[in-house]
Amino acid sequence: MFRFFRNLFEALLVELKLKKSSNRVVTIQYPDQIQDYPSRFRGRHRLTLNERGEIKCTSCFLCSTACPAKCIYIEPAEHPDPEVEKFPHRYEIDTLLCIYCGFCVEACPVDAIRMDTGLHPEIYRTNPNEFIEDKETLMLRSLILEKYGVEALRKFHLEKMKKYETNELRFMP
Repeated sequence: MFRFFRNLFEALLVELKLKKSSNRVVTIQYPDQIQDYPSRFRGRHRLTLNERGEIKCTSCFLCSTACPAKCIYIEPAEHPDPEVEKFPHRYEIDTLLCIYCGFCVEACPVDAIRMDTGLHPEIYRTNPNEFIEDKETLMLRSLILEKYGVEALRKFHLEKMKKYETNELRFMP
């Protein structure tokens, strides 16, 4: 209880400009300030690509089988190249169900799915369909990360979030 009142009193003094900011305050003003995540942070999913720019996934269903939340949906299809057995015609992750455990990454035998983006889950409007990430979204995230790096992916993410914020503010009654 003591810490609560101490921090409250200190925050009031800072707000009234009677005291400089304290080093005890750890709040960051997201998205204006960005916190660096540790290298082992399990962020948003991405599907990795091979040298030709095609998805590495072979539709083996091991990731969806290992997922305790059952949030991965795969619809396989035959690949036009006879040397490739099959590929996911449809690959979706429902981020409302996902618990970000990383079991899908560990189960994948071809390293097709990763969670090394350094991005936390996005916040969308109230439409639950916007929380389902399709194959193209997951591949785009991988493409941006591999071509331009983590900073470009983070910038793309922040711009997207700012667009959502402005659209929501505009449509509020």
